[in-house]
Amino acid sequence: MTDFSAEQAVWTSKLKEAYGETVELEDEQGRSSVYNIVAEFEVGGRAYAVLASSGREAEQEILRIVVSPDGVPELESIVDDEEWEDVSELYDELTFPAEDTE
Repeated sequence: MTDFSAEQAVWTSKLKEAYGETVELEDEQGRSSVYNIVAEFEVGGRAYAVLASSGREAEQEILRIVVSPDGVPELESIVDDEEWEDVSELYDELTFPAEDTE
């Protein structure tokens, strides 16, 4: 179960304001790929972005948004499995809210 709830999350647009609708990321082998910025939100004092690759397989990635010393938003991988799981579950909750059955 996540430590975050949908009520704590705030939708943002830092990346879109800085880069537009897409960002270009480079993988470990130095290959560049363009990703669409699907969503951005903040929770628990941290910011996150959901990106979707363009192409047939269009996988979604969740990355942490950090601000560089010169004020530019940058992306970094979430290396902590628990944090990634919490943020992933929160994004699911935000985009697919549970029906109130009571």
